[in-house]
Amino acid sequence: MNIKWNRKSECDEGNLLPRRSFLKSIMVGATLCGALLMGASQAQAATTWKIQSVWDAGTVGYDLFEEWCNSMEEKSGGELIFKPFPAKAVAADNNALFDAVRNGVLQGMNPFTLYWSGKIPASVFLSSYPAGPDQPHQWDTMFYSMGMLEKTREIYKKFGLFYVGPIQHDANIIHSKKPVNSLADLKGMKIRVPGGMVAEVFQQFGVSTVSLPGSDIFPALEKGTIDAADYVGPAVNWELGFSQVTDYILFGPPGVMSVYQPVDLMDLTVNLRAWNSLDPKLQQLVEDEVRNYSQKHYLTIQKRNIEAMKKFKEAGDTVSRLSQADLEEFRRKAIPIWYKWANKDDDARAIFDMQLEYMMNETVGYISEEDLEGVPGK
Repeated sequence: MNIKWNRKSECDEGNLLPRRSFLKSIMVGATLCGALLMGASQAQAATTWKIQSVWDAGTVGYDLFEEWCNSMEEKSGGELIFKPFPAKAVAADNNALFDAVRNGVLQGMNPFTLYWSGKIPASVFLSSYPAGPDQPHQWDTMFYSMGMLEKTREIYKKFGLFYVGPIQHDANIIHSKKPVNSLADLKGMKIRVPGGMVAEVFQQFGVSTVSLPGSDIFPALEKGTIDAADYVGPAVNWELGFSQVTDYILFGPPGVMSVYQPVDLMDLTVNLRAWNSLDPKLQQLVEDEVRNYSQKHYLTIQKRNIEAMKKFKEAGDTVSRLSQADLEEFRRKAIPIWYKWANKDDDARAIFDMQLEYMMNETVGYISEEDLEGVPGK
């Protein structure tokens, strides 16, 4: 009996090896298949957004934007990819850019918020305007502490867009072919400025205003078809060669680079459907990253501005400043135009009322009841 049992045991032992090998193969195959399926699932889960900036390629603005976009894949653990494009790369102009994001050709854009004043009147109050709030922290306060961000998103939703958040940029300054030492010196000059509210206020001082895209400013100054031009800050304007065609730079009073657009905000705006399809944790990541990028963008450009001003001075450019009295006069002329734009629709008025309350608060003190007496549309 012992011999019989041993033979059976040997038989079982012999069959055991192939069976184990077979089961092991199945387990390895299943594990490999699962890994492949998981990898495929992760690849499918990755969302790619095409986002066009209004910065031209090769400028400090676009370099910063591109670097930020390229960082999103790692920050999101590979779940969200931002594919950046410079100005005109997909949408040929600003109107096309707005429509491309609404229609989903692009998932997002990085514009100057003021560009939409003709489409969204409230947008003139979503970036600095003549003699309004003139410090970056004031705008962050209004957006993030006073309900302006929520109201802005409500407005943009009507256009099939989601306004993620403001991106601090810089002040806009004026380069001129002749010196300007006061508001009185502006009379009779032909100056490139943004349209809308900015142009209307400058016209109050006898300025002939012209609207030109950024790429047309240099040749217009070179040919003398305009006497001066507003554009962005010193860093970008140096890169665009403005020192070659002008000799003078106009700032506001000390501490204020510009009296007409002192805090020229950009933003990140995305297609509403694309936003709603994003996982909430990725939505929060994008919101947080916009705030981080805003700070980096602003501080980097301020550093470059300091460096650029040294270059302007070395090239022989002369800086002049308007006085505090000039700023107060500019604000006096601007206030009726504020109300004109605020009364274009209910949304514009809602945003403006938030800002007016803030400007009249003693912590700011830019406006008093006396300043508003007799203003049309008040």
